[in-house]
Amino acid sequence: MFRKFTLRVPRLILALALILGGAICVFFLWNVQLIIAGKNLTSIGILLAGLVFYTGIILIISMFQSETVLSIALLLPSMVAVAIFVYGFIGWSIRVSFTEWKGLNPDYTWAGLKQYYLLFQNNPRFVIDVRNTAMFTVGFILGCLIIGLGLAILLDQKLKGEALFRGIFLFPMSISFIASGVVWGWLMNPSTGNRITGINLIFQTLGLKSLISLWHSTPMPWGMAFTVIPAVWQLSGFTMALYMGGMRSISDDLREAARVDGASEFQIYRFIIFPMLQPVTLSAVIILGHMSLKIFDLIVALGNKAIGLDVPGIYMWTTTFDGTNYAQGAAIGVLMLVSVAILVVPYLIQNMRTETQL
Repeated sequence: MFRKFTLRVPRLILALALILGGAICVFFLWNVQLIIAGKNLTSIGILLAGLVFYTGIILIISMFQSETVLSIALLLPSMVAVAIFVYGFIGWSIRVSFTEWKGLNPDYTWAGLKQYYLLFQNNPRFVIDVRNTAMFTVGFILGCLIIGLGLAILLDQKLKGEALFRGIFLFPMSISFIASGVVWGWLMNPSTGNRITGINLIFQTLGLKSLISLWHSTPMPWGMAFTVIPAVWQLSGFTMALYMGGMRSISDDLREAARVDGASEFQIYRFIIFPMLQPVTLSAVIILGHMSLKIFDLIVALGNKAIGLDVPGIYMWTTTFDGTNYAQGAAIGVLMLVSVAILVVPYLIQNMRTETQL
């Protein structure tokens, strides 16, 4: 692995300078705080100094001319960061969920499954959260799949201005959930009388007062169903892009052969294209499903933590930071992680098996 070594003096000098400079900066910042404009930037300074130090290490490793070692060295910082800030924090959250920690002072007294038991027993709010999440997930996935597939079929007809329409349909995806939630909160304003705005104002102006609705303020559980509208508007273009990619990967020879045999366009889509799009549909369901299970910002922007629109993400936030019940908040977070894992892990395993067979 280290048989080929090419000594390059300029690179070695630069590497040693970076290593020495980075080490000195880390040692200095570890003992003296870095204050700029009244803000403590010590941690950022240590991080940057550490990157300088590691850059020197990379330069030395590059002289061994081993792609394997160099690749590992380049990926190592990301691997360490993911191990600490993702899996390390997940492990810490699981540990906290088994404790009695309630209040600002940490309390790691072992409580077993107590926090999980309290969530499932005599906790009507958690029942509402599960019901709302199930309703939102089903409506969100079905809406995105139906509208996305319909848009993909329309654009598959090689219409003029396809690129323009594709950009228009994909644009909502670039907007954050919190921003779209604020806009749709105004559009679906449930106020009436002189305060009527948004879609209800359009209905009133057109004389369609029977269509005026309370939208997401509708009594439970139907208010949650209206939150699906902005979510579908935002992600149906993404689903369309997935289906378009799948359709464009299907050879035109199959369609031409079917037309020669007398098949109509409807039959071509039903018996040829749709069956070949099943992997795309599965991927879309997995992606949309995991997004719906951890939805937070859109619901907060629409309902401002109203109990009728409560979901596990909001419950976890209010329990942990508003109620300072860190143990139960961690338990809610672990349950959200498990629900997402149940959906995603089998899909990842299946993909790994498919790639291995190929």
